[in-house]
Amino acid sequence: MAQKVVVNLLTMNDEKTKQKAIEAVADVYGVDSIAADLEEQKLTVIGDMDFIAVAKKLKKIGKVEILSVGPAIEEKKEEKKEENKDGDKK
Repeated sequence: MAQKVVVNLLTMNDEKTKQKAIEAVADVYGVDSIAADLEEQKLTVIGDMDFIAVAKKLKKIGKVEILSVGPAIEEKKEEKKEENKDGDKK
C-alpha cells in the first residue's frame, strides 16, 4: 500500500543539497514521487517503500526528522469528497 512520508531535512538550505536529497531518496526501492520544499526544508516522498530506508539515505546528507508517515490514498479520497461537495453547492 502506498504511503506518504514527510521528512524535515535540516541541512537542506540550497539547491545542491536539495538535489542530493532527491537523488538519495530516488535510489530507495518503491518510491513513486518526491517533492522538496526548500523554504521549509521538507521532503515529501510517496510510494510503496520502507520509510526507515528513506531516513537512512537522508541521514548521510544531514540531520533528519520524520514528521509524518501515513497512507497516501486517504488524501486523494478526501480531495474528491471536497470537490463533490463544492459541485453539489453550485
